[in-house]
Amino acid sequence: MRRYAAGAGRSGGAVRVLAGLALVVLWSSGFVGAQLGARQASAITLLAWRYLITSAILLVGCLIVRPCFTRAEVVRQIVLGLVCQLGYLVPVYLGVQYGVHAGTVSLIAAIQPLFVAVLAGPLLGERGNALQRIGLLVGFAGVLVVVSGDIRLGQAPWWAYLLPVAGVLSLGSGTLLGRRWRASSFLMSLTVQTGTAAVGMLVIATLTGQLAPPVTPGFAVAAGWVAILSGLGGYGAYLLVLRSQGATAASSWLYLSPPVTMLWTWLMFGDRIAPLGILGLFITAAGVLLSTGDLRNLRGRISRSGR
Repeated sequence: MRRYAAGAGRSGGAVRVLAGLALVVLWSSGFVGAQLGARQASAITLLAWRYLITSAILLVGCLIVRPCFTRAEVVRQIVLGLVCQLGYLVPVYLGVQYGVHAGTVSLIAAIQPLFVAVLAGPLLGERGNALQRIGLLVGFAGVLVVVSGDIRLGQAPWWAYLLPVAGVLSLGSGTLLGRRWRASSFLMSLTVQTGTAAVGMLVIATLTGQLAPPVTPGFAVAAGWVAILSGLGGYGAYLLVLRSQGATAASSWLYLSPPVTMLWTWLMFGDRIAPLGILGLFITAAGVLLSTGDLRNLRGRISRSGR
């Protein structure tokens, strides 16, 4: 019986790791897609069509599955759609449009786990410790190093770096709310949130005259990329990990997205990474280890394996 339980535990751990890695890859695709789309159209146009495509696919899924939900759940998911999707992606895509490298944006977004960890205690009852608070400061210092190196490359105005920061604060707030407002249906949750963002982007794109897309193969590829990989895959994986592993774990997985994004944009676009960017990446990683306790866990695993 113990052997079965141990095997089940290892199997469950493997599933959690695979889910987390899928989240990392699919989440990183969003930053790459934002840079890909910035070469074809404005961020508003790209986001409007991303949400239109994704919402249509999810709506068909809901019509087939017919999930059960309450009116109160729908209202909560509408709020989460405004905070987690519109409040996060619009500033992020605009930051890329104004010249901030996708890899740098992803690293700025990586401070979200620390933001969640700070507030998880008073709001969710997940109490932190001094080591986590030190990790918060170290991780934030790493982000500042990367941003300073990117500013020296002169690709974007300084204020453009505040846009992804605003997006991070919005997503972090939505993550905490989403953990408290857990919906009965995952499909309903994703559909309502995405549909809310679609309506919002349609209004914004129409009022600003940016709804009409360029009729080019490049835009079609970019729109499909951000709709399927990022919209369905990335945010879907995020909600799934949030529901199964918790707010802190879901946010902590996102710390692995910066190196994946940087490698991806280097391979696709030839983006140069400043030396300070590499240094800041290691500093941020150290902050992650401190804040999540992985450093102590790793040391414990090493000591056990040596016995």
